[in-house]
Amino acid sequence: MSARPHKADPGEASAPDSMYAAHEKIHPREIKGRYQTVRKIMVFLLLGLFYVLPWVRIGGEPAVLFDLPARQFHILGLTFWPQDFFYLTLLLVICALALFFVTSLAGRVWCGYACPQTVWTEVFLWMEHWTEGKRAKRMKLDRSPWNVEKILRKGSKQVLWIVFSLWTGFTFVGFFSPIDDLLMRAASFQLGPWETFWSLFYGFATYFNAGFMREQVCLYMCPYARFQGAMFDRETLIISYDEERGEPRGGRKRGVDPREKGLGDCIDCNLCVQVCPTGIDIRDGLQYECIACGACIDACDSVMDKMDYPRGLVRYTTENALEGRPSRVIRPRTIIYTVLLLALVTAGATGLAMREPVRLDILTDRNTLYRETGDGLIENSYSFKLTNMSGEPHTYGFSVEGPAGVRIETQPREVRLAAGETRTIPARIQLDPDATDKIGGVDVTVTVESLDGTDITGSETTRFRTPVGR
Repeated sequence: MSARPHKADPGEASAPDSMYAAHEKIHPREIKGRYQTVRKIMVFLLLGLFYVLPWVRIGGEPAVLFDLPARQFHILGLTFWPQDFFYLTLLLVICALALFFVTSLAGRVWCGYACPQTVWTEVFLWMEHWTEGKRAKRMKLDRSPWNVEKILRKGSKQVLWIVFSLWTGFTFVGFFSPIDDLLMRAASFQLGPWETFWSLFYGFATYFNAGFMREQVCLYMCPYARFQGAMFDRETLIISYDEERGEPRGGRKRGVDPREKGLGDCIDCNLCVQVCPTGIDIRDGLQYECIACGACIDACDSVMDKMDYPRGLVRYTTENALEGRPSRVIRPRTIIYTVLLLALVTAGATGLAMREPVRLDILTDRNTLYRETGDGLIENSYSFKLTNMSGEPHTYGFSVEGPAGVRIETQPREVRLAAGETRTIPARIQLDPDATDKIGGVDVTVTVESLDGTDITGSETTRFRTPVGR
């Protein structure tokens, strides 16, 4: 992958080579086409989810709310606690593998269609287009001296950017604090210091990254742009220019057979460069700056349609396909990713399906193996760590299963826990030594269940220690 060289202006005095090239603002040209339609759909879908989800309620709780002070995480009707950190880890692993899988199949389509930086930058470009006009007009406006029109156009763009950024920051905080209450407190200027800070911080980050940094985030700050090439192979879909078909380039009138003039299908209109959000020329080959957004494909296809040439001079393809070799989607790399993803998703879904709303952990008293009571029973002492992982308070009681005559005593006998509360309860399990002939110990199962009419149970098996020399 090649980097884009700095092009000096004609007549520019020669200067010593520098490791730094001054940034040149990129004004992407607007283009319509099938891939840009998909990008717009993705923008509305992803931002729609971001801005709407905090307002949606399921079962009286927000659809998505990360309530850090209460240590509750509400996600689509499910309530998770810090004890469920395993699921977060599993989700992150699944997302990473899914990204690797998609990259091995279709290159950087994540960057072009779903990356937050790309999505928000696209919206900021729309607002720039509404206020400053099309590409040529924007470039002319930037070169013109400051006057009333420039102040009004630039100022209105900044107002739209700032309002949109502030609303974005406010919505972000709405994922961590109930957004309806947040709105009421914001309207009365009663937001807390942390809520104010994160609203402004995330809003500023959106404003700065999407409004000014734009493609520089992709080129210089995003690590994915640097290591994604390691996930490519000759079967990965990439956006490529068909050099064999397009070269040599040259202008011509419509209806002229390019072969009669010794030309390829590329008319050298540079439209593919003008629409590129990172400002590269795809005809120079695959470059790490390419975010696979498909804008150059739509631009080239529109030109091919006007010239009555076949589409596909610039297209999604593979290196093998470009060289006329067979191209395979199913290959060892994709098979491994698919198997791993299916296994992890299945494990996560199974874990959620079997997830108990109450958690019982039994800690054995290590100081005393066992003791004999006054009525001749063998007694073991335990500590029951009980966690109410449901979203409502419940009252729980305990029972035990094992050899005949086994019984349990807890202090207190019934325990009421608030949602998410964890409590340690002292417990004793007693057993008649004649009820078992096993030497050294026997397994018993402790069950905890709700006593308020709800079907909530949990169980844990532990070792009941008996005399060794009996």
